[in-house]
Amino acid sequence: MKEKEFERLTKLKEIEEDIYNKREEFKYICGIDEAGRGPLAGPVVVASVIMPRDSMIEGVNDSKKVSEKKREKLYTQILEEAISCGIGIIDQNEIDEINILEATKKALTTSIEELEVRPDLILVDALNHIDTKGIPYEPIVKGDAKVYSIAAASIIAKVTRDRIMRQWDEIYPQYEFKRHKGYGTSAHINAIKEYGLCPLHRKSFTKNFV
Repeated sequence: MKEKEFERLTKLKEIEEDIYNKREEFKYICGIDEAGRGPLAGPVVVASVIMPRDSMIEGVNDSKKVSEKKREKLYTQILEEAISCGIGIIDQNEIDEINILEATKKALTTSIEELEVRPDLILVDALNHIDTKGIPYEPIVKGDAKVYSIAAASIIAKVTRDRIMRQWDEIYPQYEFKRHKGYGTSAHINAIKEYGLCPLHRKSFTKNFV
């Protein structure tokens, strides 16, 4: 690993390392992040990830700063190294029923329930008033760019959701979900205007285009 990357990862781990040093009884810190709050179609996905304290996977970063090809590689490396990982998925129908914020919170709780190891603390990317099953949590604004385990969770959530959208692309190729993953690009909006909505679309997000 190059020195510059080592320094970047060391900085990314500072918040967690500081917590471990102050709370010596802590064994496991869990990072949580979501993918898919903004798109017009598809589910919201939340990942909870507990990484070993000494983990230093080269390239781990906020998923938005990592190419799709690199994310796929990191996804495999993170899962191989993770102490535990949980995923929560809420589909577009439930998003329409309960709204995207509540759907994200529900997916977060599911992802925690999926963990095989109970963490001592949860660090979550900027979500408050959440059900963490009694586990203490700290929201961190832009946590995916500041905290190693949240960055790892952002990659797991993003790759999981992208794979779901690529599968849907085979069923509804006219919308090109594999390209934009359901986000509101001009090509996607034009496809909605031409073909109307499909069952994958969030009706609460697309009323302006139909």
